[in-house]
Amino acid sequence: MKQAAAVALALLAAGCIRSAPPPSQPSARYTLGEPYALGGVWSYPREDFSLDDSGIAAVLPRSGRGRPTANGEIFDPDRLVGAHRTLQLPAIVAVWNLENGREIRIRVNDRGPVQPGRILGLSPRAAQLLDIPPGGAAQIRIRVETAPSQALARALPSPDRPGMALAPVPRAAVETEALAPLPGAREATRIRRAPSGRVAETIADSAPVLPPDPLPESLTQQYSRPGRLLVEAGNFFRRDLAQRQAAQLGGLGARVEPFGNGRQPQFRVRLGPYADLAAADRAVAGVLAAGLPEARLLVE
Repeated sequence: MKQAAAVALALLAAGCIRSAPPPSQPSARYTLGEPYALGGVWSYPREDFSLDDSGIAAVLPRSGRGRPTANGEIFDPDRLVGAHRTLQLPAIVAVWNLENGREIRIRVNDRGPVQPGRILGLSPRAAQLLDIPPGGAAQIRIRVETAPSQALARALPSPDRPGMALAPVPRAAVETEALAPLPGAREATRIRRAPSGRVAETIADSAPVLPPDPLPESLTQQYSRPGRLLVEAGNFFRRDLAQRQAAQLGGLGARVEPFGNGRQPQFRVRLGPYADLAAADRAVAGVLAAGLPEARLLVE
């Protein structure tokens, strides 16, 4: 009888043991970082609060649970988070799956993904909501949500720009001051009276409104709009330099295209379009093998 009770208690205790959730974000910070090479491609981080870009998304591995991200947060595969090669960290980004129309918001807080030709890495949970299978990929469009991303930039400490973080501005009191009437004046006190409540409201409204963390799992259904797959090997202000690079990639069918409407036209070296992602990935690999480490896989 005693042995049976002991076994029951042991089973009960075992059932109560659960894997601990990832710790909170005590070291979260706002950061950019230095240029770096990842997966054979060089990336140059920069602030861009109006980024609107299209490309291919990858799914991040679930095995990274609990590791620190590039800005000091803790990776949780069950949250709506992601990785980008150049964006400021953290940033709030709307992700639209162009293949099925699903759209969600994620918090970008890490660098990556490792695979060349991918513009965004999605946590397994974010990928699941977008209907992208583990290890899969999809055409996406990403847009930085300016206001919440700027609020994070103002509120978090930054090793790149010390002293940048601002404390929320407290609500100010609106005061009036009574003045002695001037000769011939009938109501001098009205000259110095501020509009009731307006100044305080303006100051309070200037405090940043931080996005929730974790972000809610809000899914929007848009329309699907898959595009063409292209590879871009470089941009130049001189046609001859672009032609020289295209010649370096002659076996891959590279061409030079002018673009831009400014006084000084620019020229880009492009390959494609490609019928499927596998063919586009082979083109990216060919550009990297030719010694050009800034290849981009685009969706247009």
